Amino acid sequence: MTGAELISFEPATGAELWRGASGDVDAEVAKARAGWADWAARPVTYRIEALRRFANTVRSHHDEFADLIARETGKPLWEAKTEVDTVINKVDISVTAYSERTGQRRLDAPMNTRMALRHKPHGVLAVLGPYNFPAHLPNGHIVPALLAGNAVVFKPSEKTPATGEMLVRCYHEAGIPEGCVRLLLGGPEAGKALSGHPDIDGLLFTGSARTGLALNRQFAEQPEKILALEMGGNNPILVWDSPDLAATATLIVQSAFTTAGQRCTAGRRLIVGNDQYEPLMAELTDLIRRIIVDSPHADPQPFMGPVIDSDTADMLTESFLSLSTRGGRPIVHLKRPRGNLPFLTPGVIDMTEASERPDAELFGPILQVVRTDSFDDAMAEANRTRYGLSASLMSQDPKLFDRFWATIRAGIVNWNRPTNGASSAAPFGGIGWSGNHRPSALYAADYCAYPVVSNEADQARATIGIGLRD
Repeated sequence: MTGAELISFEPATGAELWRGASGDVDAEVAKARAGWADWAARPVTYRIEALRRFANTVRSHHDEFADLIARETGKPLWEAKTEVDTVINKVDISVTAYSERTGQRRLDAPMNTRMALRHKPHGVLAVLGPYNFPAHLPNGHIVPALLAGNAVVFKPSEKTPATGEMLVRCYHEAGIPEGCVRLLLGGPEAGKALSGHPDIDGLLFTGSARTGLALNRQFAEQPEKILALEMGGNNPILVWDSPDLAATATLIVQSAFTTAGQRCTAGRRLIVGNDQYEPLMAELTDLIRRIIVDSPHADPQPFMGPVIDSDTADMLTESFLSLSTRGGRPIVHLKRPRGNLPFLTPGVIDMTEASERPDAELFGPILQVVRTDSFDDAMAEANRTRYGLSASLMSQDPKLFDRFWATIRAGIVNWNRPTNGASSAAPFGGIGWSGNHRPSALYAADYCAYPVVSNEADQARATIGIGLRD
C-alpha cells in the first residue's frame, strides 16, 4: 500500500514545486529482486554502454535538471549546473574504477593450475540519498552499483523527491531496465522499512551521523549484508603562519559557506594562532560582508542560497544562540534577512573562552573559531572530535603540513585548499563518526561487488604422497 502524499516546496520562495504519493516498499524491493538477475548476467560491456546512454540522457536534459535542483534545494543555479555535470562525469569515472578495482585477473599457480579473480554483484542494494546534493550523491552509489550488476532501490530525501524522480526517469529513458532502478518515495518511515527489508543485500547511505549510527546498529547482526556509510563532519581548518591572509580568508569562506554550509566536508571549525587572529578576522569579516545571499536564479548570481527549509533555519539560529550562551563571542552574527523564508547570512563565533565546545555537525553557515598559542595545541584542538572526514591546513611551511598530515584524523587532508570540493576521481570518505571505512567515489566499486577467487585446472589430477598404508 502507498502512504501519505509528499509535497516539495521551493526553499527560496515557499512555492509548491512537486507532489506525489509515497511508495510501497515491498513492491519496489520485489520488482528489483525480479529484475536484477538478468541485468547481472549481461556482459559488463553491455552495462557500460547502457550507463553511457544514461550520461547522454542527463546531458540532453542538463538545463531542465539544473533548474529543478536549484529550485528544490535553493542552491544557486551555477552550483546546480556543476552538480548535473558531476552526474554525467560519474559514468566514465566509475567505468575506470571498475576496471582498476574489480577487474578480472588470472595468476599462475602450482601443478599447471591457475588462479582466477573475478567479482560478483551483491544483488539488490538500497540507496538512501541526502538533500544537499540530491542527484550527485545518490548517483555516486547508483552508477557503480549498476555497473557491477546490482539492482537498486533508491529512496531520495523526502525534502528533494522531485530531483530523485527525475534522476530515475533519466535511467529509464536511457534504456536501463525499470526493474533494475526502482524509485521509493517516502519519509523516514519508508527509509526505515527499506533498510530493514529482508530482501535487500545491502545498503549504501549518505547522510547524517545520527542516521548512520542507527543503521550501523540495525545491521550489526547481519554481516552478510554490505553497509557503506558516508556521514558528516566537524571539519577543522588550521591556519598557522599563513602570509597571504586575503587568499586564506577566501579559502575559509569557500570551505565554510559554499552550499550555505550544507556540505559534509564544510569547514566547521577555524583554528588559528593568536598572532594572526586579529588580521585574519579583519580579512574574513570584510569578505563575508560582500557575500551575496539570494534566490537561485537571482541576478547578480549569489554565492549562496537559503538552507533547505525553515525548520533547519530555526535550528541553526537556535544553535548559534546556544553557542553564545556557552560563552561564545559572536564576530559576525548569523542573521535571517527574510523571516518567513530559510535564508541565513553567514555567522562566525569565537568559542575560545566557551565553557563547552559541542562536538556537533551544525549543517549550515556557522563557523566556530578557536585561538591557540602553539601548533601542538592547534593540532590537539583539530583532533578534538568524534568525526574524521575532512581537514585543511593553511600554511606555507611544508614541514608543518607533514606533521599535520601524519597527526590529523581525517580521510581527506588538504594543504592550502578548501576542506570541500573533493574530486570524484579519487576515493572519498572518513573515519570515526564520518563513516565506516568504506570510501566512496573512485573506491565505490569495492563495496558494489565482492571478490571471488577460483583455483582452476582443466582436468582432475591429485596424489597423496604421505600418510597412506601400502
